[in-house]
Amino acid sequence: MTASERRLRVLVVDDEQPAADELAFLLGADDRVGEVLVSTTPTDALAVLSGPEAAGLDAVFLDVQMPGLSGLELAGVLSRFRTPPPVVFVTAHEEHAVAAFDLRAVDYVLKPVRAERLAETVTRLIHGQPAGPEPRREAVPDLQIPVELGGVTRFVRRREITHVEAQGDYARLHTATGSHLVRIPLSQLAEEWAPAGFTRIHRSLLVNLACVTEVRMESGRCSVVVGGAELVVSRRHTRQLRDQLVSRGRP
Repeated sequence: MTASERRLRVLVVDDEQPAADELAFLLGADDRVGEVLVSTTPTDALAVLSGPEAAGLDAVFLDVQMPGLSGLELAGVLSRFRTPPPVVFVTAHEEHAVAAFDLRAVDYVLKPVRAERLAETVTRLIHGQPAGPEPRREAVPDLQIPVELGGVTRFVRRREITHVEAQGDYARLHTATGSHLVRIPLSQLAEEWAPAGFTRIHRSLLVNLACVTEVRMESGRCSVVVGGAELVVSRRHTRQLRDQLVSRGRP
């Protein structure tokens, strides 16, 4: 880190002192973090965030389950600030991820916290949350996909495809009005369509992130709703999907 680079100032909020101290220690061990403030109650955290110490604060790391005011409720209060601080949830409970998406959390870190995982969060805070409005993503040209229907070739716009299902060497393209079978392997579409916002949620399923309307977590099982269909997300792909949705500010 060069002298010209400002180190982060962060606030850790956790009602369990040992957990707060451990997170503060891990954050402080990162050269990119300069100061770590700690609050063990939401009330104390609000006092800090409403006072002079809030100036130059780069992020708030919130536990979810706290007495009085939960981390989610506290984040809701912060979202109404004139300049809301970036929020990172740190919790042992994966099922709160959906609510975190709604609150535009920068990240969602599961306990026990690993130093490598926390380093990813710090990187996201530094590079993924620029001051001012979020820059426009470079537009990816839409494609017209030729499909055969009753001996007639028709064209389906890629942006209208909600999800893609593997069927052997073929792929079934699903839209709001029906589905079409094309002779293209899912692996090829996953690679070529990734810049357009398509991501794999299962070895046999590809979804259009722009079409995800709900994320559901139940008993550690994740699923998404696209085009009215509920699709199961494999454990292998759950974290990647969560990170992608957070970075896009969805759902």
